[in-house]
Amino acid sequence: MAALVAGVAAQFSSGVSVVEVYATVTDPQGQPITGLTAADFRVSEDGVPQPVTTFVAGEFPLSIVVVLDRSFSMSGEKLNLARQAARLFVTALRPDDEVMVLAAGSEIETITPPVPARDAVATAWDAIQPWGTTPLYDVIVKSLDMPYTKTRRRALLAISDGFDRYSDTTAADVIDRARRGDVLVYPVAIGKGRPPVLAELASVAIARFLPA
Repeated sequence: MAALVAGVAAQFSSGVSVVEVYATVTDPQGQPITGLTAADFRVSEDGVPQPVTTFVAGEFPLSIVVVLDRSFSMSGEKLNLARQAARLFVTALRPDDEVMVLAAGSEIETITPPVPARDAVATAWDAIQPWGTTPLYDVIVKSLDMPYTKTRRRALLAISDGFDRYSDTTAADVIDRARRGDVLVYPVAIGKGRPPVLAELASVAIARFLPA
């Protein structure tokens, strides 16, 4: 990075010294576990343990992008299930959580801009009809760059059958981008199979923060 100081070009470097990591810990029944401290967690990067310098427990507001695969391969019951799952998910959020809804075919269409969840429940889900093919890997990467509110937890919920068509982005690039970013990716596979890419994306989210 370059800067001009008193008419002289100066060079300096910058970096990120703190990375935010959010976690929700539940028991086998799915109930939240409270009373945890920093000592109850371990964080690693590329297999190297990292120190937890700041630890805060509590309820944090959410900024989430919900992406529905609307490609022709999702026609019929699969798209119906995807719409129903997205509708129920948004309804279950806290009223002040922030939601953005996208429909992904050959292009990404904004169905609901970033709004509080109380307003997102009015999303016109039935207006999301099959159209186009899905460059799924491109869609996920682009969705990670949507305008998430930085003062909130950031997450991406992607509902798809997992079939990618015509992406410029590779599967390895998607996983790497998700691993390096500050948005947790939660993929939901619609259909009988479990595409390896969606399974690996889910494992990235789980591996970010594991109890010690």
